[in-house]
Amino acid sequence: MVAFLLWLLLLILCWPLALLALLLYPAVWLLTLPFRLVGIAVEGVFELLRAIILLPARVLGGRR
Repeated sequence: MVAFLLWLLLLILCWPLALLALLLYPAVWLLTLPFRLVGIAVEGVFELLRAIILLPARVLGGRR
């Protein structure tokens, strides 16, 4: 909601910049999508490694 209000304020103050931002937002979102997917995959790999490393402690009854 705050982002929408800020966009409306930008529209009132500088409408060409607001319209440019509105038109470029989908393109920027599509360009950043692969980086977000790589980030999710890397985070999954790190969580798997953490689980493998901490497995002996869990088996021996370490704290949770």
